[in-house]
Amino acid sequence: MAALSIPPLNPPKTLFQTAHKVSFLPSFSSVIGRSCIINNKNRPKRHHPISLSTTISSQKSLDVLTSVPHREDVLRAIRSSLSNTLSETYLDLTVPHIKSKTRGKVLNETSLWWFDRTQHITPNAVVSTPDKNVTIARKCSVFPVEFVVRGFVTGSTDTSLWTVYNKGVRHYCGNILPDGMAKNQKLPVNILTPTTKAADHDVPISPNEIVERGLMTQAEYDEASSKALSLFQYGQRVALEHGLILVDTKYEFGKGPDGTLLLLDEVHTPDSSRYWIAHSYEEHFWNGLEPENVDKEFLRLWFKDHCNPYEDEVLPDAPEELVCELAWRYIFLFETITKSKFEMPGTQEPIHDRISRNVIQALSCLQ
Repeated sequence: MAALSIPPLNPPKTLFQTAHKVSFLPSFSSVIGRSCIINNKNRPKRHHPISLSTTISSQKSLDVLTSVPHREDVLRAIRSSLSNTLSETYLDLTVPHIKSKTRGKVLNETSLWWFDRTQHITPNAVVSTPDKNVTIARKCSVFPVEFVVRGFVTGSTDTSLWTVYNKGVRHYCGNILPDGMAKNQKLPVNILTPTTKAADHDVPISPNEIVERGLMTQAEYDEASSKALSLFQYGQRVALEHGLILVDTKYEFGKGPDGTLLLLDEVHTPDSSRYWIAHSYEEHFWNGLEPENVDKEFLRLWFKDHCNPYEDEVLPDAPEELVCELAWRYIFLFETITKSKFEMPGTQEPIHDRISRNVIQALSCLQ
């Protein structure tokens, strides 16, 4: 039994990436991509830390990302798969009447793993998975609200919670944030910071505004927010048992034909969630260093240094080595959480052809 000591907040009360939903990642490959179809001055005074006792299956630092025995094999496979990529699959042209999305294999499999293990908290919209890149889901009435749950005050972009907090904001999405917090500090309780669409981006919104604007009824919001917080708490526990910290994430909900509230889209993937290495978090925090992360924060920072992702119409292509590193981190996270080896996609058959064939067959069985 190992005790993870996490620095607390000064007394009381998460936007996975930003309040504006901008895709910093182009569709890289069949492994990670998705394509459309179907600082020391802020170092806090040392407080008595909160001890979270749990079984840590592996005491890791980020060195594990370079020391995993099969890392080079995976990177070689990733590089070779870049020539067999998906930008758009155009399944709407090969599969009649289909309007959907495909996501990278590792994202799809990660999400499916979590969907399967969170059914005790909430039902979801998954119907079947005819292909490693595809999930067929029930058609739902989607709430125009993203339920962003946060456990830490962090982030690097202009609209991140830390940036907003550092500018003096203390009332945020219905939450009261106390003075004296430092970047990457743990909140004493998880908080919800919902967002909704405004033109071409997402904006923060309070629970009262959600109901007042008719985006959800009070009962719908209460049910969805309760489930979002329960999902996040469960995700944090599972992640910590595997040596990781689930920092923040977003959930989407909708209603099925019978009115049942369903979890949609994805859950606890590195696209929708921020993960840190648990073993090194406390040392890094007290020394004013950024946490070691196993998500796309490093790539998000690269884009921030090379363009304005909120205003530039055309974003630069990320270097291939960063793309490969991102894919490796996504695979590392999948293997760490699921305790299984990720099967790299084959390159013998064009991915579009394979997906089209599998989806057509699956849909014929559902009719």
